[in-house]
Amino acid sequence: MIDPKDPPDIQIAKQARIIDALIQRAERGHGVGRSAYSMFQSAIALQAEVWEKTRDLEEALDTLGRASSELELAYRSQERMQKSLSDAMSAVEGGFALFTDDRLQICNDYFRGLLPDVEPLILPGLAFDDYLGAVAASTYLRKRGTEAIGRAPGVGSKPRDRRFSNHVLALKNDRWFQISYRQTGSGNIAVLQTEITDVVRQNRREKNRLIDRQAHMLQAAFDHMPLGICTFSGEGELMLRNERFGEFLGVPLSLLKKGTGFRRIIEHIGRFEVLKQESDGGGPASWFKTVMRGGVVQERFRRPDGVSLDVQIHALPDDGIIVAVTDVTAESEAAEERLRINQLLERRVEERTAELTEANRQLQHRAAEQARVEEALRLAKEAAEDAHRSKTRFLAAASHDLLQPINAAKLYISTLRETLGPRRARDMVDRLGRSFASIESLLHALLDISRLDSAGPEFSVTSFSLGPMLQSLSEDLAPLAVEKGIGLTVLPSTQWVTSDQRYLLRSIQNLVVNAIQYTDHGRVLVGCRPAQDQMRIEVWDTGIGISPDDLDRIFNEFTRVSQTRSATRMGLGLSIVERACRHLGHTVDVRSNPGRGSVFSVTLPRAEAELVARTDLPSVELAPDGALDLIVMVVENDVEVLHAMTTKLDSWGASVLAAGSTDEALALMDEIGAAPDIVLADYHLDGRDTGVEAIRALRGRAGGDIPAIVITADRSDMLTRLGAEMGFSVLTKPVQLSRLRALMNWKTRRSAA
Repeated sequence: MIDPKDPPDIQIAKQARIIDALIQRAERGHGVGRSAYSMFQSAIALQAEVWEKTRDLEEALDTLGRASSELELAYRSQERMQKSLSDAMSAVEGGFALFTDDRLQICNDYFRGLLPDVEPLILPGLAFDDYLGAVAASTYLRKRGTEAIGRAPGVGSKPRDRRFSNHVLALKNDRWFQISYRQTGSGNIAVLQTEITDVVRQNRREKNRLIDRQAHMLQAAFDHMPLGICTFSGEGELMLRNERFGEFLGVPLSLLKKGTGFRRIIEHIGRFEVLKQESDGGGPASWFKTVMRGGVVQERFRRPDGVSLDVQIHALPDDGIIVAVTDVTAESEAAEERLRINQLLERRVEERTAELTEANRQLQHRAAEQARVEEALRLAKEAAEDAHRSKTRFLAAASHDLLQPINAAKLYISTLRETLGPRRARDMVDRLGRSFASIESLLHALLDISRLDSAGPEFSVTSFSLGPMLQSLSEDLAPLAVEKGIGLTVLPSTQWVTSDQRYLLRSIQNLVVNAIQYTDHGRVLVGCRPAQDQMRIEVWDTGIGISPDDLDRIFNEFTRVSQTRSATRMGLGLSIVERACRHLGHTVDVRSNPGRGSVFSVTLPRAEAELVARTDLPSVELAPDGALDLIVMVVENDVEVLHAMTTKLDSWGASVLAAGSTDEALALMDEIGAAPDIVLADYHLDGRDTGVEAIRALRGRAGGDIPAIVITADRSDMLTRLGAEMGFSVLTKPVQLSRLRALMNWKTRRSAA
């Protein structure tokens, strides 16, 4: 009922009316004959309300009193601030004024009395623009001052920036003032008038002093110039000159005084014929007219004593004239000498032209012959490149067909070795196996060289640990070292490197095989040595060593060191190492001591160890003993390879389902009514059928995952990546039987688990 925002007197009046209403209500209650208890209860409630309203009224009165006190203090503070502002403005050196809402609020006497004809207008309430207009129109300003201040409306056309601006006023009594105004953050404009007469006069004196100094410096510069200089004023009177000007033109000192006319000097030169004109021009008589028309005089003369002079006359910006005379005797003599030499050269050129014409004809004939030879060479080069590409394509396409019979032969030899009894027959089978191993090694070497020599060989550079690679190297080559009767030690390493894993393994394998081949007794050591951010893989041997003459050629194809009598190697291993490491950016080094051994090393970048998921390729282990109690599905389109693989798996105790295509494999699985324990599939089948499609179809028909191994001659990274995605392993042909059986055993055990 009572609004606290109302003034105190209104709140008191409302409270009085409420109290009266309550009293009247109480009296009416007595009139209707209420009980004594009800009347007492109403009185108590009425008294509580009266006390509450009285307390609110007292608080409102206290608030009003405090507000009155604060208002009084603010009024006194404003008076003190105004007095302090007036005192400060009186103490300011110069004029000061404050405009509020673009109207003059306060100023000092100095500001008011700067311009007598503007003083009557400077009253409180004067508009800021009117003040600027009055100053601009003052008769006490010079013209320059009017132009400087001419930014008020109606006087100048440029917009006025009220945030900050400066104007310099020049009064007629040679007094100078600077008017500056700035807009404050609250929107007010403060104007300050400062007298700068002393500064202007000091600058004027300094300017005159600098002009005199420049004149002395200019005269000194003229005197030290190698050419004659003379300047004339706009009225044609001599101002500055140097001694060389008079010496060059033969003008007496009596005419070279300051103030001598330009015409008199020209008339003297023409009357006494001091100069003999060499270039085309009007001579001294026409110089003055040419310069007055705004032209430039540039003529060459020769004095009677043989001195050649260049005379140049230009007009100056202040309508003056500058004359420059240059001694060009040496230049003229050089020009005459050049003319004589040119004439001599022209005769010689004419004599040589005929000779060059004949020589040119012969060169054109030779160029035509050379063009024909180059075209023949280009065609021969293209033919060689086409032949090389054709060879590469042939080797790549034929690798599968070449490796298929070798794979079948190795399977038959392995089976034959297990079935033969007599030692002589087993020895012959072993020799046959070694022969096929040599053929396989040579074929792989040729294929590697073909791939490395092709345009843009494909590499899969990744970061990997050296541990599995070194373990595989040790287990693969240990039988070769045992057969040779030497020791092979491969030191394990957990270091990580960055390279192509396949080509690096092939390169280190070739180095170790080379070391075993050329070591008759002793041992071969393989180890890794960190070197800052690189890793060096070293292969040490105690073999025959390499002579200094052979060190330069051991990395060429079909090269063997001269000390060996072995004919089992074709000399391609080191060539493959050199090509692969060159493409990968690895460094290959060799140190050798003939008769004591050699050290080959490959240096490649180190990598940080990574946490990677294990692939499904197990570490190489020995083939387990006992029967291979498994149902094995073999998918192979080559009949001989299929028969050899079936025979070998039968000898291991496995039940083999032999199929030549995906459809046959599905039919066999439907026939037995169960899924095989493992699938061995060739990648390239007939037509568009592949071993990958066979694995996918068999798994789809079985409704679950079936362990699978793809056995192929295809060494592309695409197949390896596909195997990682689909969960099958990849073995290359000719397959190593120990690795195959170990892998089959590991995959089936893992599947069962």
